[in-house]
Amino acid sequence: MRNVRARIAYDGSAFFGWQRQDGFESVQETLEQTLADLCGAAVIVHGAGRTDSGVHALGQVAHFHVATRLEDERLRCALNANLPRSVVVTRLETCPAQFHARYGARGKRYGYLTLTSRSRPPLGRALAHWVREPLDLAAMRRAAGHLRGRRDFRALASSGSPRKSTVRTLSSIRILARRRAFAVIVQGDGFLYNMVRTIAGTLIDVGRGHMEADALPEILASGDRRRAGPTAPACGLYLASVLYPEPVFAGRDAGPRGAAGLFPF
Repeated sequence: MRNVRARIAYDGSAFFGWQRQDGFESVQETLEQTLADLCGAAVIVHGAGRTDSGVHALGQVAHFHVATRLEDERLRCALNANLPRSVVVTRLETCPAQFHARYGARGKRYGYLTLTSRSRPPLGRALAHWVREPLDLAAMRRAAGHLRGRRDFRALASSGSPRKSTVRTLSSIRILARRRAFAVIVQGDGFLYNMVRTIAGTLIDVGRGHMEADALPEILASGDRRRAGPTAPACGLYLASVLYPEPVFAGRDAGPRGAAGLFPF
């Protein structure tokens, strides 16, 4: 048996979340079934964290123990050949026996994608939120600045799994804007239930002029979820990466035939 970690990307609209649950298709169960078919034995996949129904991932990390003669690259290729099109293993490597995808994580980075076209997007509606009103980007960025640092985020989270503390540290929060879209990128040591989606919904309310940018400190201090903005839809949320104190998936992914693509990088 060897411990293997994998970086996984998936379209959340095809699943009822990451976690295995009876009667509903999940990313975890899909991976476990595929591994069981390849290895001839039951395999338990441990993810770095849960994602809800409709939430996507570009860099979910998981680990599992397998007994197979397939070396890492061949195991990754075999998995991708048998997984549905909505999920793919982008990196895979044998790792130290003590590595745990969830307990070893030191932070996560999320992105929330919003389209801002005048007309309803005909494509990709399950992959992004859509807002048709004009938004004040400067006000949104000013409001986001009030969220950086170590704070009590009770007012920006939904009630869910019990937590010992609602204090978290946001080390970075940025708004990357394009002509017809923007993304809120947040990085922190942990996130409460629906926290990123509520941050996105609150910033959008600021952009619409429904809330003052400088009201965020008072809202945070109140701890009152009712004073913050709405929880933005799941379709715009992406788990971008999971952060660890050790190097994981180091170096570029060359694969057996070199780096894919037109250019050699």
